[in-house]
Amino acid sequence: MQRMKGLAIAAGMVLLTGFNSTAQQTAPKPKPAAPAKHVMLTADELKWGPGPESLPPGGQAAVLSGDPGKSGMFTIRLKMPDGYTVPPHSHPTAEHVTIVSGTLMMAMGSKLDDAAFKPMTAGAYAVMPARSDHYVRAKGETIVQVMAMGPFEIKYANPNDDPRKKTTTKN
Repeated sequence: MQRMKGLAIAAGMVLLTGFNSTAQQTAPKPKPAAPAKHVMLTADELKWGPGPESLPPGGQAAVLSGDPGKSGMFTIRLKMPDGYTVPPHSHPTAEHVTIVSGTLMMAMGSKLDDAAFKPMTAGAYAVMPARSDHYVRAKGETIVQVMAMGPFEIKYANPNDDPRKKTTTKN
């Protein structure tokens, strides 16, 4: 009886070992991870273009890394002329903002209140938590760097402020 148990255990181990080696032989080998690309850009190498449709016209944007239209981390720079205002809005993910040059007037809330603006100058940093209404205005030409998780989305507190819904008339 003892000998039968020993044979049964030995047979089971052989079978398990056989399954394990078969699984190892037929399992696809994982692809090696693509090497990470480094990004090194001088200010002169930035490629500026019109800002996204979801922002008021007049600003410019440059993508530094990632793709704001896709899932994952991205970093962009926004260049805004004096007086450029983005009405109260929010994003589904946190937005990290560093002021590169100029002064960005920033405030939290769902209604624009000039008295609530806090001036943020070059070197300043702010984080707007996900789904928190905030608004900004450039004082002088201002450049900011924004880092967030994509895809980039913007929801205006007042839907009438959304530039995607505004129509232009031609004379």
